[in-house]
Amino acid sequence: MFLDTVETIQEGAGFNLFGKTHLIWLCSFVIAVILLSFVYKRLSPKARNIMRITVACLIILDEIWKWVFLIIGNRYEHSYLPLHLCSINVFLVAFHIFKQPKVINNFLYAICIPAGIIALLTPSWTALPPGNFMHIHSFSIHMLLALYPLMLTVGGDIKPDVKMAPKCLLLLLGLAVIVLGVNLLTGTTNFMFLMRTDDISFLVLFENIFGAHQWAFPILLPIIMLVMYLPIIIINKIKQSEI
Repeated sequence: MFLDTVETIQEGAGFNLFGKTHLIWLCSFVIAVILLSFVYKRLSPKARNIMRITVACLIILDEIWKWVFLIIGNRYEHSYLPLHLCSINVFLVAFHIFKQPKVINNFLYAICIPAGIIALLTPSWTALPPGNFMHIHSFSIHMLLALYPLMLTVGGDIKPDVKMAPKCLLLLLGLAVIVLGVNLLTGTTNFMFLMRTDDISFLVLFENIFGAHQWAFPILLPIIMLVMYLPIIIINKIKQSEI
C-alpha cells in the first residue's frame, strides 16, 4: 500500500476531505508557516540565505524522492511528468536559488502561494491513506511550495508589485498553452487540470454550474490576483500617507 498511487490503490483506503487526517496536515501547515516565517524575519541576511536555500533544496528533494518511489514501485505513468502547475513551481523555486527576477518573485507570490493553498484545501489525492508515499509527498510538497514564498514575503525579500501582475498572468498563460499541447498530444494526461476535474471539489462545482470546469480559470484568476495584491496596495497607500 505504501507504493500505491491513486491509479492502483484499493477503494476505501483514503481519507475524508476536512476529516481528521486532512485537518492535521492543514494545522501543521499553518503552524509551520507562522513559526518559520517568524524565525526567518529575525535572521541576518546570511542566515536568511541559508534558510531560503535549505527550504528550496527540501522542495527539490521532495520531488526527487517521489520519482524514486515511482520507479521502485513500477508506478510511473505519463501523468506524473512535472507539468502540473505545482510541479512547474518546483523548477521556478530551483531557479530562484540562483536568480530572483521581479517577475519570478511575483509569480511565486501571486500564483505559487494560492496554488499550493488551494491544492492543500482541495486535494486530488484523497484516495490515498496516510501511510502512502504519494499521500505524504503530495501534502509535503504543496506545504513547502506555499511556505517558500510566504516566508520570503514576510521577511521582506519578496516585495509584491502589482505592476508585475500582467507579466505573471502572461507567464502562466504561456505555461498553460504548452501544457495544453502536451495534454492534447498524449490524449490521456490532465496537466494543470485543463482537460478534466479529477473530482476536485471546486472544479466540479464550476462544471455543475457552467457546464465546463474550465470556466474556473478565467473567473478565479482575477479574484486571486485581487486577493493577493489588494492588501499590498492598501498597505503601500497607508505608508505613503504617513510620510
